[in-house]
Amino acid sequence: DSKLPLSLRSNLLDLFSQIEREFENLYIENLELRREIETLNDRLTADGQTFEGADLAKGALKTKASHSTSQLSQKLKTTYKASTSKIVSSFKATTSRAVCQLVREYVGHRDGIWDLSVTRTQPVVLGTASADHTAMLWSIETGKCLLKYLGHQGSVNSIKFHPTEQMALTASGDQTAHIWRYMVQLPTPQPVADITPCEDDVDFSDKDEADGEVEGPNDCPSVRVATTTLRSHQGVVIAADWLVGAANLYDVETSELVHSLTGHDQELTHCCTHPTQRLVVTSSRDTTFRLWDFRDPSIHSVNVFQGHTDTVTSAVFTVGDNVVSGSDDRTVKVWDLKNMRSPIATIRTDSAVNRISVSVNQKIIALPHDNRQVRLFDMSGVRLARLPRSNRQGHRRMVCCSAWCEDNTSCNLFTCGFDRQAIGWNINIPALLQEK
Repeated sequence: DSKLPLSLRSNLLDLFSQIEREFENLYIENLELRREIETLNDRLTADGQTFEGADLAKGALKTKASHSTSQLSQKLKTTYKASTSKIVSSFKATTSRAVCQLVREYVGHRDGIWDLSVTRTQPVVLGTASADHTAMLWSIETGKCLLKYLGHQGSVNSIKFHPTEQMALTASGDQTAHIWRYMVQLPTPQPVADITPCEDDVDFSDKDEADGEVEGPNDCPSVRVATTTLRSHQGVVIAADWLVGAANLYDVETSELVHSLTGHDQELTHCCTHPTQRLVVTSSRDTTFRLWDFRDPSIHSVNVFQGHTDTVTSAVFTVGDNVVSGSDDRTVKVWDLKNMRSPIATIRTDSAVNRISVSVNQKIIALPHDNRQVRLFDMSGVRLARLPRSNRQGHRRMVCCSAWCEDNTSCNLFTCGFDRQAIGWNINIPALLQEK
């Protein structure tokens, strides 16, 4: 007569049986400990008869019995904490699997994927930038490669799409950034098969992973020549982004450098522009990130943020007045642009954090980690979920980047990593916030 789905009932029954087994083990252990205490007390009583004076015997008995009882109490507490922790984590894992589901894998690159982003214009497609010297555009719904960009001679380290035109901006290890136009035809979407939830936290074995060459899409059209090539850098170009307004730091029409942002002590790791204002934030290995203000044409002010103790791997704007920064020091910090002396929230994790992203509507932070995990937090630092990862789902290597696309009904979060694949996830945001 239960109204619960069969799969959910099965999970609950399994969890309750685990609870029963844990407490049965506790009960048995408790009985054994009590027998040991009784034996100890009997032995102490027998030994006490040889002592001169009853008070000494009673004192020794009382002291040793008290010590034994304390040990029992501590052991019970420890065992109880371990069992309940396991039970709670089992519930959380089950809930996370229901709220966060893997929908689509985008496979075709021959090396790790550094970056990804989603177009802001129609048709909406996914773009990936890879160490294999290529960038690819993908159909979000079908996972099919729509176009491959082959213009770079080095690793493609980032990809960003123009706000209104069908143009992509890629940064590369060949010391250039390229602007190239694209035209794609979306395939007919196929129905998405239901995904069976699988066990969380199962590690991959290096032997299980196919380290051989991955065959890329053979029928994928390609673009080989950039519309514009930006050549002013003397080293690796790690990231590039579009700046809103009439002029860019590079003038796209002439390819001439408009302004050079200097000040960091070491190489940069990321750059990001504000979605509506002429603001740029740059991250660096010097443990800082800097906010550059171009709203007043006559003044190019800069503010330095010094809240991290290791490389700042990314810093991104939210729609409001916040910047969120991630670092190799295993922390993520939320900053208020109106008061930049100290962060308003700090998230501490167990692994270095790579290129983060923040959802526009609910401001959920997606954290890609070196340890192959992807975690979701709110702006106050409360953990909401961890994306499922097992032998059949999730990333096999370091997760390099995350990107939200809340307008997409099938996949609203994308991640990519050095396992050569990008993954599209469906995050049930209302359910996620309700759990919180």
